[in-house]
Amino acid sequence: MTKVLVLGAYGLIGAEVFRAIVSAGYQAIGFGRNEFSANRVLPYAQWRFGDLQELLTADDWQTYLQDITHVVNCAGALQDGASTDLDLIHAKSITALADVCAKMDIGLIQISAVGANLDATTEFMRSKARGDIAIQQSATRYWIIRPGLVIAKSAFGGTQLIRMLASVPWVQPMALADSRIQITNVRDISQFVIHVLEEKVQANQVVDLVAHEKLTLADIVVQHRAWLGLKPAILTMNLPSRAISWVAKGADTLSRLGWRSPLRSTAIQVLSQGIIATPHNIQGVQSRSLRETLGEIPAYSEDRLAARMAILMPVAVAILSIFWLISGVIGMLRLEQAAIVLTDIGWTGWFARASVIFWAIFDIALGAGILIRRFAKLACVGMVCLSLFYLVATTIFVPHLWLDPLGPMIKVLPSIVLAMIVRVMLEER
Repeated sequence: MTKVLVLGAYGLIGAEVFRAIVSAGYQAIGFGRNEFSANRVLPYAQWRFGDLQELLTADDWQTYLQDITHVVNCAGALQDGASTDLDLIHAKSITALADVCAKMDIGLIQISAVGANLDATTEFMRSKARGDIAIQQSATRYWIIRPGLVIAKSAFGGTQLIRMLASVPWVQPMALADSRIQITNVRDISQFVIHVLEEKVQANQVVDLVAHEKLTLADIVVQHRAWLGLKPAILTMNLPSRAISWVAKGADTLSRLGWRSPLRSTAIQVLSQGIIATPHNIQGVQSRSLRETLGEIPAYSEDRLAARMAILMPVAVAILSIFWLISGVIGMLRLEQAAIVLTDIGWTGWFARASVIFWAIFDIALGAGILIRRFAKLACVGMVCLSLFYLVATTIFVPHLWLDPLGPMIKVLPSIVLAMIVRVMLEER
């Protein structure tokens, strides 16, 4: 019986491949690192959990491959970060996987990328190439698929960047407008995988699976804008390359705090160099154009909202961080003035000052915490809870502040709502 292990099954490509395998009547098992994300994306799937960065020998893989006939590797990362090492994910773990697949007679389907070679300018492409070469040098049966810019209902990396650009109202910001790109419909990838399982595709080959048309990035953005249901832009603003470089460097810096922005340098470099390949004609596998692809996945209001929220989220996070950091710092710098509010109602001087310092430290911790991706959700919850505490405490101890003509207490309410909204926006899948 055909049983397929799908690595990265809750990702953009992996989830589509997993569903296609099940729909074709085969048994699929998902493999992933994050149990919460896995059960959210494919709640009824069978899962095996592990971290590719820790599966570096054939023995490490043994327990995951029991009763498996095929492995589809849809896992990957765009760039080195706080918790990701591209060499481990794309090369070393896949080298070990290929070795054990050869020993256990397991077919290996590798989702690589157009442009993956050892001389590439990005570590993403170089590490992908090292994994591809290791598979080709092993004794396993393999199929290496190299898609272009993958278009699916969901978005990640380059496709998320395109949707962000396309969703700006009235004005169309444009970056790398003349870059030449071939897209790949994610369903073409899953269709190829099914053909492999049906033994319709010869083993031990590398396939560039891309649409025949070569589009500019500007063409792709314009088509996505229409797909999102937005009117044509009144004005197009071509962003200078220096500005794009600065943004990419900023996104790379934030990646060290765990943020996986689509504006990181790897995505920008890949798009700037173009994504061009020679399409392979595989019988029964379509190479759908962008227009056909977008026509199959109609956009709704939630798609427009998601694209626009992706633009606004870093702004909202920055505003919350600044608000809470400044609140805490001002409390520290104006300690005596802040303490007077409490001494006027009978608190002792030392206790009032200690209280101001204590809560100022809390404010600063929340302002800093939201900048670290792994703590951002918790920081948002903390902001809401602490704001509510401030409102209750103010009402009990210094109710006259509610009548202050500058409205300091009223202004807390919008910050509570913003923190709640950002908490929802931080959901990844």
